[in-house]
Amino acid sequence: MAKLNIATSDVPDICVWKALNKEAAAYAVKEKALSSLLYATILDQEDLGGALTNHLAEKLATADFSTLKMRQVLSEAVTSDSRIIEFAAKDLLVVMQRDPACNSHLHAFLYFKGYMAIQTHRCAHALFNAGRDLIAFHLQNRSSELFGVDINPAAVIGHGIMLDHATGFVMGETARIGNDCSILQGVTLGGTGKSDEDRHPKVGNRVLIGANASILGNIKIGDGAKVAAGSVVLKDVPPQCTVAGVPAKGVSGPCCDNPADSMDHTL
Repeated sequence: MAKLNIATSDVPDICVWKALNKEAAAYAVKEKALSSLLYATILDQEDLGGALTNHLAEKLATADFSTLKMRQVLSEAVTSDSRIIEFAAKDLLVVMQRDPACNSHLHAFLYFKGYMAIQTHRCAHALFNAGRDLIAFHLQNRSSELFGVDINPAAVIGHGIMLDHATGFVMGETARIGNDCSILQGVTLGGTGKSDEDRHPKVGNRVLIGANASILGNIKIGDGAKVAAGSVVLKDVPPQCTVAGVPAKGVSGPCCDNPADSMDHTL
């Protein structure tokens, strides 16, 4: 499928919604066994928000928490924070652009658990900010069970995020991730003790974090930085620098401005 080229004047959610509809319609003809799913999830929905809440509700529901109830809760989250759908569209675009294994926007929307986990967190975060902490923690728990991703509802995540493969990603309560970052599986953004104060990492924009890296404590990862796979980062990382090792140390000076987009993990 063709990759969308979104201009600054375009509305990402509308463009993504058009792409999803076009792809779903084509696959509904090509794969008859999936046609009911594609109609229920995409083609019978009015917009990206409806499709996203419906899709996540089907995934997150349990015998004690029906799909109908879950859809209502997710819809309330989306209503309380209009950025959720905008950010969901931007996340989908970057997955399509950065991941060579992604065959279509529909592929990522339906089946990429990193994408679904991030969107579940966005809803949990909106509900948490609205004072509905228990339901927010319920969504966190379901995301952990389903996707192998554990993000505290209080954590803050920007837009244009690709959580690649996702399994084992952990993000603590006071952690923050900026915009346009790429993060691989097994990454921990954690604390170094049991302090109840600000104790988790602050990741800047356009950062690339390799698989199984651990970034611990209230430290800063500068814009455009790269953290090599398997590293343990305990100190601030300057912008556009690459760190590697246990404990992590600088291995190169300024690299490209946007390693998250290039997805180049070489040192």
